[in-house]
Amino acid sequence: MPDKTKVDLFIPCFIDQIYPETGFNMVKVLEKLGCKVNYNPAQTCCGQTAFNAGHWNDAFEVASKFIRDFPNDNYIVCPSASCTGMVRNYYNELFQHSSLYNPCKQIQRNLFEFTEFLTDVLGVTDVGATFNGTATYHDSCSALRECGIKSAPRKLLAHVKGLTLIEMKDTETCCGFGGTFAVKFEPISVAMGEQKIQHALDTQAEYLISSDLSCLMHLNGYIQKNNLNLKVLHIADVLANGYL
Repeated sequence: MPDKTKVDLFIPCFIDQIYPETGFNMVKVLEKLGCKVNYNPAQTCCGQTAFNAGHWNDAFEVASKFIRDFPNDNYIVCPSASCTGMVRNYYNELFQHSSLYNPCKQIQRNLFEFTEFLTDVLGVTDVGATFNGTATYHDSCSALRECGIKSAPRKLLAHVKGLTLIEMKDTETCCGFGGTFAVKFEPISVAMGEQKIQHALDTQAEYLISSDLSCLMHLNGYIQKNNLNLKVLHIADVLANGYL
């Protein structure tokens, strides 16, 4: 088994470009828990966008680079269940007849979404965070259905001092993002997002928290357009709060 104190970061492209603070906050939490964190600046994308669009040859090229970017037998931690699920569940289809098949299997064994790494590998549920407010939690489809993540984020949020977590109705229902789904089927995507936001508002929570910023990006677009009194936060931003 890899040394759990040595961690390689996998920062998805949209977090790197749009929400870099979430990546820094994840590092803050991991280092507080005693991990030595390494980031390879040559990393780019896992290939999910090309794969989902049916461009498998392009996805293979991008995913091959991803495998070469993580040559060490270290744990790899990612603040996105969507990208984690891509590597775990679909890389087999890309590399089953490739010389990269064995390195691929090693990465699949070592890659963890941020919250499951904290609870399942480090065995931590209380990171010492403080966050005053009321929040509700959105389960992303990728976390639930591709990575089997349900309890980990809730265990972590339950130990955040000052935070009250209220479950919304139909928390496991999709928010409507789905990557290119939101572009190809915009009316359906918007309607699903509207329903999700209404369930969150019904709890009277101040914050909507999730482990997937792709979902939050989609939902926040609706929130901002309609000037709603609800703020979105990645769980790493919550867990990094309240200590230096």
